[in-house]
Amino acid sequence: MLNHDTDIDSLPETLEAVFAGEHDLIANAANMAALLFQTLPDVNWAGFYFLQGDELVLGPFQGKVACVRIPLGRGVCGTAAQERRTIVVEDVHAFPGHIACDAASRSEIVVPLIQDGRVLGVLDIDSPIPGRFSPNDKILCERAASLLLESLRRA
Repeated sequence: MLNHDTDIDSLPETLEAVFAGEHDLIANAANMAALLFQTLPDVNWAGFYFLQGDELVLGPFQGKVACVRIPLGRGVCGTAAQERRTIVVEDVHAFPGHIACDAASRSEIVVPLIQDGRVLGVLDIDSPIPGRFSPNDKILCERAASLLLESLRRA
């Protein structure tokens, strides 16, 4: 069923297999965080924050202990959720208002999870390498996020 040696090119198909028959957001987000963390090279954190009121609250993740609550509009995650757009940051130290949960993180990509016009949360991936995330990584992460959202629709 699952290939534990998933490569980046087969990540979407692997996610579809993982999500098959499961519609729970937390369960699928947990497996997706683990898969992204194991598959993407040079990543030190991969996970989710879910919108509750006017703040993002920590969800399933892989990596070091993280910030639990992020106000909407603050940091990369809060900004991506508020602006409803993917943000790729080459150097987090240059991002105004960056929230440093792990001092080792140098670059970051955050993809908002938007379903039926509503922001559910964000997918957040960090790397200790500046400029780690390419345009192809952006496409891959947005595709992964859309597969997660599709898994909820099949319920």
